[in-house]
Amino acid sequence: MTTTHPRPDDSPADSPADSLDDFSHRVVDIDAVGRTVHVTGSGPAVVLLPEMPGISPDVARLARWLREAGFRVYLPSLFGVDGAYPTAEAGQAVVRRACVSAEFRAFAGGGTSPVVTWLRGLARVAHAECGGPGVGAVGLCFTGNFALTMTLEPAVIAPVVNHPSLPLDDPAGLEIGADDAARVAERIHRDGLKVLAYRFENDRWCTGRRFAAYRALLGDAFDGRVLADEAANTDPPPFFRDVVGCAHSVTTAHLVDEQGHPTTRARDEIIAFLAERLRPATPDTGTDEPN
Repeated sequence: MTTTHPRPDDSPADSPADSLDDFSHRVVDIDAVGRTVHVTGSGPAVVLLPEMPGISPDVARLARWLREAGFRVYLPSLFGVDGAYPTAEAGQAVVRRACVSAEFRAFAGGGTSPVVTWLRGLARVAHAECGGPGVGAVGLCFTGNFALTMTLEPAVIAPVVNHPSLPLDDPAGLEIGADDAARVAERIHRDGLKVLAYRFENDRWCTGRRFAAYRALLGDAFDGRVLADEAANTDPPPFFRDVVGCAHSVTTAHLVDEQGHPTTRARDEIIAFLAERLRPATPDTGTDEPN
């Protein structure tokens, strides 16, 4: 069975705010499931996962920042209308569909979301195309924990878990089955990986209890960073203002694009984390530079 998601020009009635016309667009087929992936840039591969309710202009902006930092970004379409502005009504409809989809296990007790198997395959494709020591994975909100579970693919060596919101009904839960959790923890510690994570202090969708659960699973390999609510953009798009209803999206809707601002520092820390792990170190020749 093939599952595809529309490009903006396939749904003119949705009036996407971002045409994504500076990305290439292709269908990546993994295990007979095809999904649209938007690709941009050159360099080591980073799989950037969309946040609910889809690839908004703010998610695309983050992809472009990663591109400008020297990465080749793979942005898969998982839900919503690609490039659409996140309105409250349309966003709620996307959330409802995702919550009942067999691909996403949004509630406690569901275990690992099946879509992660496809995402691990995308990471393999990206690594084969870009080479280098491995692939970065950046999850956001609904897909936040997917970046961690993707480390079950050996190519993924730089996971970033941003404000993970699943499971929706268990603030202290992790969206991962017990067996997969044990395998992830073993892989993280065996290979000396680090997991970078962000949340706002009083985010009701990603609580301190959830970060504590990550720490319990991963120990010191989990670097969970917390920003004050006051740092959040006070004028986010309607979906985030009316449905999310709190400071939540550190590097997208609630980011304040000002030099030195706490949210832009978080963005820059993520870029530095990816660069440190994905760019091979330059060999030391042991010779001095000529005068």
